Amino acid sequence: MKAKWILYILGISILFIACESKTQKIEFYYPERVLDYSANPNSAKDRNHLAFSDQGAWFAYGFPTFSENYGGFSGPFLMTQDNGVWSSPALGQLTLLEFNSNLPLDWSMFVSKQESFPSHLRQTFENEQLKVEQTLVYSSAHTAIVTSKITNMGERKYAFQPMYSGETYLSSLHFSMADNMIKASSDHSQAMGYIQSWSGDLSHETVNDSSFVLMLNSMELSPGESAELVMSQSFIFPEYDWSLEHNKIAEQVKNVNGVLQARVNEKQQQLKRIYEQLDTAFKKEAFKNLVTKAHLTLQNNWRVPAGELKHSGLFPSYHYKWFHGFWAWDSWKHAVALAKYDTKLAKEQIKAMYDYMDEEGFIADCIYRDTSIEKHNYRNTKAPLSAWAVWKVYEQDGDLAFLKELYPQLKIQHEWWYKNRDHDQDGICEYGSTDGTLIAAKWESGMDNAVRYDDSQILKNSETAYSLNQESVDLNAYLFAEKGFLAQMARELEFSTEAQEFINQAELLKTQVQQQFYDPQTGWFYDTSIDGKEFVKIMGCEGWIPLWANMATEAQADAVKENIMNEEYFNVRVPLQTLSAAHPKFKPEGGYWRGPVWLDQSYFGVKALKNYGYHKEALILTNKLIFNADGVFTKGASIRENYQPITGKGLESESFSWSAAHYMLMMLEE
Repeated sequence: MKAKWILYILGISILFIACESKTQKIEFYYPERVLDYSANPNSAKDRNHLAFSDQGAWFAYGFPTFSENYGGFSGPFLMTQDNGVWSSPALGQLTLLEFNSNLPLDWSMFVSKQESFPSHLRQTFENEQLKVEQTLVYSSAHTAIVTSKITNMGERKYAFQPMYSGETYLSSLHFSMADNMIKASSDHSQAMGYIQSWSGDLSHETVNDSSFVLMLNSMELSPGESAELVMSQSFIFPEYDWSLEHNKIAEQVKNVNGVLQARVNEKQQQLKRIYEQLDTAFKKEAFKNLVTKAHLTLQNNWRVPAGELKHSGLFPSYHYKWFHGFWAWDSWKHAVALAKYDTKLAKEQIKAMYDYMDEEGFIADCIYRDTSIEKHNYRNTKAPLSAWAVWKVYEQDGDLAFLKELYPQLKIQHEWWYKNRDHDQDGICEYGSTDGTLIAAKWESGMDNAVRYDDSQILKNSETAYSLNQESVDLNAYLFAEKGFLAQMARELEFSTEAQEFINQAELLKTQVQQQFYDPQTGWFYDTSIDGKEFVKIMGCEGWIPLWANMATEAQADAVKENIMNEEYFNVRVPLQTLSAAHPKFKPEGGYWRGPVWLDQSYFGVKALKNYGYHKEALILTNKLIFNADGVFTKGASIRENYQPITGKGLESESFSWSAAHYMLMMLEE
């Protein structure tokens, strides 16, 4: 069966009210413009700009900074096809034809002001004659509503004819007119789009294959008088009912202020929850910008179910074309941060990956909406952190039904490791693959090209299970932590026997890890050979995971702390990087997992220190991670995938979810 291309519906509905505006002023109390959405895409595949979205929408917008695109919002950027493309410089751009001259308004004569908030975008264009205020807010996952309030600032009447126009970059998107509506069809989709006026008949319309113009009836404003135009843009997948969405929009455009107020209230409540949980050291007003940026980064990467994705979740980054899917260990990490302010979405993120667990307990590494673009990866799974995520969600809302639903699946998934990734059956597991390839086994660790795997080889366990020829300390520390979380869940569910079994297993594993993986001479935890007799003596970030899992002795923890705080090893400008700066293969830039700072591992390091009472040291490192990583504490700049530890330069993808999630977690009380 031929795989479906993206299916989306474009609906632009227009309603205008030529009367004095009586809308109620909306109040909002959170930082403004923490991310810079200035966007002038010069082609469909231009990746130089950030974009704003909300409600899990698969489309996003920016602010035009070239006057020829004023009157509209940049885009939308469509994540409904081709791993993200800009549809237009400004689809649905407003133009005013001056009645006397019949010439279009010259936007270059206006002063522009652009403001972004977690709830909406707002831009204002003003000169001595006119003021045009435009607000964009998402009314649902499928629809964004744009209001344009036009005010006569002059001393004489102003007569004009409003016009909306659009031209697409995409050769796959085609416009046509039928049944008093513009239809938009795509070569990559069976879905249709619609452009419709809600205020009676249009004055005139012009439609060709790649562009459209909608002329509204003429208007006249007296000095000081205002009129408000309302437009909606919708992109909807076929599994959702367009007729219901269309009817919903018809009601929403009657009270756009109510839609905006709902979004403002929602974001204020979420941010209030986050602010209230800030650690004492970060309760200062300035840190609200950073946690708001982190919250907004997660918001912009949020997607509702579509295609192969059966639950909502977060992309690692909408900005990078190959990250338009859900990854297993990313999902667990996202969920822990989401739980701090949105347990519903956190649960969805977890369930999205458990939709792809087989009967044996194997969970796919990554999954995508459209497998004609990218296939799901079944070659490997990822580190076992889902029990951590589930427990952290439960801690926030005490939803016993959620625990009952996930606990049996968590047990199966946990047991899978011992059945498929314990080559010598000694109770210590290895990373591996399902297809017997070394590269997929390295992927399974999440640290694809880490130096510790440079000399690794693959071992066969069964026809569908292979292991690396080394036992990894971080993997077994994660499994120890899982046993603890599973024991707590079992107690909550009144499975006392199972709880005790997990406790007993954890105690045994703790002793094994302390004895096998710790080197007292260097004060560090290392991977070992498959027989546990030789260290893979690479000092990397995996060495502090036993402290995160609370399984090191006090003496071991103290030695690890000393190494972490050593300026020759991990206490560099941007600390807690993936490989000791003293290692000959340390590559701080372009090294991927051979030197750059990954914020998930940095968070584990900070939490590891806190677990053993080293709060002063944890705070020192957290401050360096915040202030020395370029752009993190700066308004406008996005949070990056990883950072150069010596210079602080941002590396790889923009707007990276788990980096944002872990910055948030580092600043919250735990």
